[in-house]
Amino acid sequence: MKQFKDFINEATNMRVAQTIQKQLGGKALYMLGAKNLTGGDNFLSFRIGRNSKGINYIKIKLTHMDLYDVEFGAIRGTDYKIKYEAKGIYVDMLHSTIEEYTGMYTSLGTMGR
Repeated sequence: MKQFKDFINEATNMRVAQTIQKQLGGKALYMLGAKNLTGGDNFLSFRIGRNSKGINYIKIKLTHMDLYDVEFGAIRGTDYKIKYEAKGIYVDMLHSTIEEYTGMYTSLGTMGR
């Protein structure tokens, strides 16, 4: 049986993941076809829909410098391969970084550029 302190620790551990999710926005996650969102004490990861770059997994990790490291990978069966990594990304660069490495739009405002 879980103790009260265990529930508090779980809530605290998910705070970073929830913040990253809010910073990306629901529209961006919807446009990426995000599913299987998973969070931890310093990251948010999720699967995305098909795209021209063959990326189907993104992991966004908060660093100790308050920047983000973004990992773009491909999951095929039980195999996982990191295709690209972007390190030291500011929050306002998350959308453009994801668009660059996946070829998918994250907002209607960036379509057609």
